[in-house]
Amino acid sequence: MSTVTVNISFQDRLLANIDRIAQRESRSRSELLREAARIYIERKERWNNIFTKTSIQSGEQALTEKDVLEEISRYRSEKRK
Repeated sequence: MSTVTVNISFQDRLLANIDRIAQRESRSRSELLREAARIYIERKERWNNIFTKTSIQSGEQALTEKDVLEEISRYRSEKRK
């Protein structure tokens, strides 16, 4: 797998936070940012899949936004028990 070097601009405070966490975890800034990018992409893809499946199913079942919010609330209540 080849790698490419890119230049990215960060505000000073954000870069300081990145460096602090990288140092605390004994790894490089690049390694930390690669992992952050991977996690972000995986999370976005997961949510996109969920929303795609949900909109297909809600279209088939004629669910409203209120129905979805009520179901989420019901699920969270059961999970807390």
